[in-house]
Amino acid sequence: MKSRRKFIQTLTVAGAAATLPINLIAEQMEKQKMIHQVFFWLKDGVDVSDFMKEAAVLGKCKTVDKFYMGTPAPTEARNVVDHSYQVACTLFFKSIEDQNVYQTDPDHLKFIERNSNKWSAVKVYDFVI
Repeated sequence: MKSRRKFIQTLTVAGAAATLPINLIAEQMEKQKMIHQVFFWLKDGVDVSDFMKEAAVLGKCKTVDKFYMGTPAPTEARNVVDHSYQVACTLFFKSIEDQNVYQTDPDHLKFIERNSNKWSAVKVYDFVI
């Protein structure tokens, strides 16, 4: 009888241990945050300040948690540093779902419609933290 009880206890502990990683992953997914970085290479003649005023609307989209925008820092030229873009935006979201909502936000779409003719290239880097 004792060995059967011990066997059942071992199975219970092993089962709990097996589900622990799944529970931790699920917990982390709930807390997951997303960062969306956008780099713009503007066409010749586009005023950077005017473009940045237009781009500021992106930070006002309802699911954006935090928004930062700037121009390349005057850091040392090195092979790994890209100073070729003119404007960069970093947007923080509380979840990937919030970032997905942002993609269809009317202000975001209006910004693209009004300004896509001003950039020659745009590059996006998304990652979770």
